[in-house]
Amino acid sequence: MLTNSVLETDLIRLRALEPSDIDVLYSWENNTENWLISSTFVPFSRNILEQYILNSHEDIFSVKQLRLIITDKICSNQIVGAIDLFDFDPIHKRAGVGILIDPHERGKGFGFLALEQLKVYCFSVLHLHQLFANILSSNTISLSLFQKCDFEITGSKKDWIYSPYGWSDEFILQCIKK
Repeated sequence: MLTNSVLETDLIRLRALEPSDIDVLYSWENNTENWLISSTFVPFSRNILEQYILNSHEDIFSVKQLRLIITDKICSNQIVGAIDLFDFDPIHKRAGVGILIDPHERGKGFGFLALEQLKVYCFSVLHLHQLFANILSSNTISLSLFQKCDFEITGSKKDWIYSPYGWSDEFILQCIKK
């Protein structure tokens, strides 16, 4: 059920970054387990993340990206994750989507709720025609989430990502507004 905002439901809220989010962002961005899926190779300093938060108010039409914090409305708006729009293209009416759910909050449905609500925002407020995601073929949990939210695998990039475990394929998923 929707409330009055396109950025929330009865259970979750998608909100802008706040200075108080620095500790959780620092933890997520410097967790080397997340680096493979985010194409990160070096740690982020607190100062860089503070500057990022301070500049996060800039218009998506200018910076071509947006990060929203996912909070659990039932548990006093506790932070459970973040969802990103990137490669925002207002001419072709599309954007990429990335999502991170805190390891302690996974498996509780927050990813599904956040992705569904982000779609509402993108299609009704930003007037996008489609969203896309790039997901490792071995990331079955993310693949399942995005497919449950009406994203279709439309292509693959062979041996696209290299890690200590070898080469991995990456799937391209798209959700086109109906």
